[in-house]
This record gives sequence, structure tokens and C-alpha cells, in this order.
Amino acid sequence: MKKKLGYFSLMMLLLAGVLSGCNAAEEGKSGEKKKVVIGYFPNLDHVPAMIAREKGYYEEALGKEVNVEYKSFPDGGAFMVALKTGDVQAGLVGPGPVMNNFTNGADVKIVAGSSSGGTTIVARKGSGIHSVKDFAGKTFITPGVGCTHDVQMETFIKDFGIESNRIGGTLKHTTGKPAQYAGLFESGRVDIAAVPEPWGTLLVKEAGAKVIVDSNEISFGKTLPNSVLATSGKLIKEDPELVQEIVDAHQKAIKFINEHPEEAKKLTIAAIKRDTKQDLAKDVVDNAWQRITYTADVNEKVVQEFANSSYDLKFLKEQPDFSALIDQQFAQK
Repeated sequence: MKKKLGYFSLMMLLLAGVLSGCNAAEEGKSGEKKKVVIGYFPNLDHVPAMIAREKGYYEEALGKEVNVEYKSFPDGGAFMVALKTGDVQAGLVGPGPVMNNFTNGADVKIVAGSSSGGTTIVARKGSGIHSVKDFAGKTFITPGVGCTHDVQMETFIKDFGIESNRIGGTLKHTTGKPAQYAGLFESGRVDIAAVPEPWGTLLVKEAGAKVIVDSNEISFGKTLPNSVLATSGKLIKEDPELVQEIVDAHQKAIKFINEHPEEAKKLTIAAIKRDTKQDLAKDVVDNAWQRITYTADVNEKVVQEFANSSYDLKFLKEQPDFSALIDQQFAQK
């Protein structure tokens, strides 16, 4: 009997040890830092994210228990894939890709604005283009199909009776990274670019391009957010405090930009060089900066009008209703 009791006690001790080890593993796992990845593009529409990174605003707002990482994206499509897969938790992106994915059932929310303005249409030197009327039969480039700049351009040219070949017109469309546009212009492969700053100004300075439609003339140019702070509805539901901290850091960056523009420009130049290996001249940034307004506000009416145009241009399959897309509760606190 004593032997059986001793054996039983030994087994209980061993089991307790195993359970203790499991608990320790769980504690170690739960003790790991939460990772938050912030996404953005290396252009002037996305300066708030670059400033927040350079100044450590996200780290400051989220606290030491959170490990903040950053990821630069070439276009909105790539960003949205990362947001849907959970590879990024929040970040800056143009409203076009957000709208396209939302209408297709993606769990995405706009929680703040970031910038407005900044999209220009430029033509390469030697293209024979002097006005929008010369666009027919040419080739234009944007960062992505249905991206914000693409929709702005196609909305604008529609008033001139010109359409892209995507919907039966003669204007050919291609896509690519804005940092590569100068080479495409010089090779003659592309004639026109609808491009975010600073790349429009850079094409004028380095490639001899001509501004055909300025940022205050292009469709939705003055009021449409050219970049927004987006996250998932799931994150808002599961961790609203984290979303609030992300928005707080974002708003702090915007405040810094507007109060200290010269320092913000220096930090932006350094950030773009790190992400693209391109060293922007100060005068390029100065000129481009004038075309952009940095604000966390979102004009919901303009966003809906932009979406309606996206539908008319067949970027969206269904007539959109974005009453559930924009959640400004965090930005308005």
C-alpha cells in the first residue's frame, strides 16, 4: 500500500512539473511584446507616418510593451493585402484602394485623414503634349490601377471626352513605382504621369517634364484626402485603446509638420532616401510641399463623391455606400 501511495505521489509530482512547465511556457508567450506594424509609402502624401517614425511618436504613444515596426509599400494594392493578412495593423494609404477593398468586403476602416492635394499630371519632354486634348493615344502611368491618382486623372480627362483603354478609350495605362518614372520618361515608354509629390516636381526638374494639370485643378484636388490613416474593423473592436494611441501619434505628427515645416522637410528627405535610395533636393521638396495640406480631417461627402466617380469609371463593380467606412471617433477625441 505504501509502495502504491509512493508511486502515486511520484506521478502526481511529475504531472505537476509538466503542468508547471506548460504554464511557464504560456507565461513566456504572453510576456512577449505585442508587435504593431505601421505601413506607408515614400512620398509627400505620407509625411505624417515618416515624421511619426523619425520622432518616435508611435513608440511613445503605444508604450514600451509594444514593439513598433515600419513597412514601406510601393502602392495601395500591396498595402491592402498586408492589412487584410495582418502583416500591418495600420498605416497610410490612398482612399482609392481602401474604397475598392471595402466594396469587395474587406474589413477596413478610415480612422483619420492625413493629407490632401499633391496630385499632378505631367507630360514628358518631347511627347508633343501641350494640353489634355493631346492625351488620346498616349500612354500614362499611375502607381496602381484604381489608385487615388488614377481615379483623379480618369475623372478629370472624362470631361474632355478621353478615356483609358481599360474602358474602351485610346489612352493606354500602365503602372509602376513613382521613383522610376524619370527613367520611363527618358526611354519614351511613358508619356504622361498622374503622380503624387514630390515625384511630379522631380520629373519637371530632372526630366524636363511639363505640368499639364496642377494639384489644385485635378478632380477632387483641393478637398479629397490623398492619404488616410486606415486600420481594420477587427482591431477597432478588439483593441480600441491601441487604435486611439495610433491615431494620437498620427495627429501629433501632423501637428509637428504644421508647426515645424522646415525640420519636417529635413526628416522627410532623410526618410525617403532611406526607403528609395533617392536623395531629394531641398528645392524640390519646397516646391512640392506647397501643393499639400496635412490634416487629420476627412470630408466624408467628398469621399463619397470620389467613390461615385470610381463606380462610374468601372473601378468599382457596385454603387458604393461608404457610411460605414469612415470612423472618426478616435480623431475627434
